[in-house]
Amino acid sequence: MNHIARGAWRRRAQRVLLVTALTATACLPAFADDVTFKDKTITMIIGSAPGGGTDATGRVLQPFLAKHLPGQPQIVVRNMPGADGVTALNYVTKVTKPDGLTLMVGSSTNVDPLNYRKPQAQFDPVTFRFIGGVGRGGTMMLIRRDAEARLHDKTREPVVMGSVGGVPRSGMQLTAWGIKFLGWNARWVVGYRGTNDLAIALDRGEIEMTSTGNMFQIRQFVEGKTVRVLFQSGTFESGQLVARPEFADAPIFSDYMKGKISDPTARKAFDYWFNSNAMDKWVAVVHETPQPIVDAYRKAFEDIHKDLEFGDTGKKISEDFTLLSYKDTEYLVKALGDTPTPALNYMADVLRSQGLHVEQE
Repeated sequence: MNHIARGAWRRRAQRVLLVTALTATACLPAFADDVTFKDKTITMIIGSAPGGGTDATGRVLQPFLAKHLPGQPQIVVRNMPGADGVTALNYVTKVTKPDGLTLMVGSSTNVDPLNYRKPQAQFDPVTFRFIGGVGRGGTMMLIRRDAEARLHDKTREPVVMGSVGGVPRSGMQLTAWGIKFLGWNARWVVGYRGTNDLAIALDRGEIEMTSTGNMFQIRQFVEGKTVRVLFQSGTFESGQLVARPEFADAPIFSDYMKGKISDPTARKAFDYWFNSNAMDKWVAVVHETPQPIVDAYRKAFEDIHKDLEFGDTGKKISEDFTLLSYKDTEYLVKALGDTPTPALNYMADVLRSQGLHVEQE
């Protein structure tokens, strides 16, 4: 090859390398640090009425997200109650733009396939881009000490299990599994308006069992010596369940149930219940939101976790107000979404067999 040919070859090679480099650079995602919300207003959609746990969670997060997001935008809360969150999530999915200016805060109810597989739901939470989640120490199954012996003696009056509403919340459904597979001698009394009413009823002896995640109430009961923690759900952190050390004598229920359910459909139904119970609150944007914006939100969420002021503020809601990673949140939502319909039907049948009214899909 002569010097002219060699020069032409080098020039062609340089052009190829330049084009390759430019193409590779174009394919690289923008960094989260390049995103700014300066002079922007973000709307935080909460699919429940003011005053509840999901609303309180969103309002605690609101100023700290504004503080740690790049550009420190204004964040306004918009409550949109209706149909257990379906109204709000339909609106966000169908109406809002994927520009990062609409943020969703929801609960386990919103990502429960029993709810979003209904015809009126026009969203799939598995596709959401999750920013993170919030846990509050898990739930505790409480029982009056003077009733505990009857729980294992079917010759005596059943222990009264108190629950809110018509269909028990996921934490309270622990009792359904106890009745079904552990032979508990218990019966349901439903219709209480909330955990405060249940706490009063338990203290008076009107009910003898209930479940709650309110650590302030739990401590008061345990210190009063009339009530003890029978089981705990544990908190889902970094892909595993973590027990509360101050209740070390109360086993994690899912660990206790290992090997006690052999039927495959029943096992999947139990896994569905477990994942639903492990899921508490979550924060997300819609699925088409660009990755750099998602990354900016996730970085802000991580920064909130390190913010000492946030820790003090969170304790106003719960003594254990813990931020969960987006990976843990995604895992739980996907696990719920993968629940087969026969397992959901099995869970509903268990509740119906115990006298609870569950609508037939």
